[in-house]
Amino acid sequence: MALTLGTTGMDRDTEADIVAAFKIANAETGHRWTLVEGDDADYVIIDMDSLYGPMSWLRLHGLGRKVIALTAADRQQTDYRLPRPASASDLAVLLSEIATDLPQAPDETPPPREPEAPVSPEPEPEPIVEPEPQPEPEPPALPEPEPEPEPAPPAARPLRQWLDGNGLRQRVRLQREGAPTLLIDPIAGSWHGPAALKPLAPSFAGDWLESDFEVPAPEEWDADAARLGAAQPLARLQWLGGLLSGEAADGRYLLKKWPQTEREYPKHFRIATAMMKGPASVAEIAEASGVAEQEVVDFVNAHLATGHAEAVAAEPPAPTEPPKPSGLFGRMRGR
Repeated sequence: MALTLGTTGMDRDTEADIVAAFKIANAETGHRWTLVEGDDADYVIIDMDSLYGPMSWLRLHGLGRKVIALTAADRQQTDYRLPRPASASDLAVLLSEIATDLPQAPDETPPPREPEAPVSPEPEPEPIVEPEPQPEPEPPALPEPEPEPEPAPPAARPLRQWLDGNGLRQRVRLQREGAPTLLIDPIAGSWHGPAALKPLAPSFAGDWLESDFEVPAPEEWDADAARLGAAQPLARLQWLGGLLSGEAADGRYLLKKWPQTEREYPKHFRIATAMMKGPASVAEIAEASGVAEQEVVDFVNAHLATGHAEAVAAEPPAPTEPPKPSGLFGRMRGR
């Protein structure tokens, strides 16, 4: 049975340590586990010593997830506890303990069948010879309609459009003046670069041609990746592209699930809290959260790009009753 593990409620450095420890522990326990996004995992590691850890525990507990507390204290409200600082050996022991606690699937091997008594063969019937059917003339083949050619994407596009499913097809390196170097692997869905997102804003300004992307050799990629740090999920860059897109947000929007907020944007926690209450317009979200409308628009665009938010159709207005007749003749007709 496949087991899934996720992380949430922790900073990037702590998450990187957990991921590194997981790779070693998973290998020691027979590769029975898969690392997935926190809300989609069966078991989720939460940094209970962080500011948002207890709130993440309440949310995941309500979703029925099994919670593993990463903490230096002996907390009892979670299902499991991982001592802090986390080590590969402690995590291997914990993963083995969880796998042992799971119920084993019953043996579905069917019982052996008893030998059947031999049956005397029946005489074969005489074959019936039927006349061969005359072939019917085939109708003339109709020409197949030619498929309409798909419109070619524009040659120059913003970086956020290159990051979607119809953009980059291979590992590339991005270098633009005033911005850090980025390595993007669209096949693996990851990228290498700084942990902070705000310094990457110049990369999302203006358009990019396909010739603007460099395709490094494997050895160059490995050297740059080691220098830039651990791989990060491509969804963070797609989120930033939506945030900086400047698209209008005129409808009503709903946050489908709690997002992983960025520390560089502290007001986003208040916006997310307001949007989790139900569909609302930008003005209503801004009023409920106490944040400027433009910041709400940027937040909505960022989470539309990652699929965390969706537009909700406006409900039709309730039918109104016709006005009652007035005046003398109206009162007479109303009798």
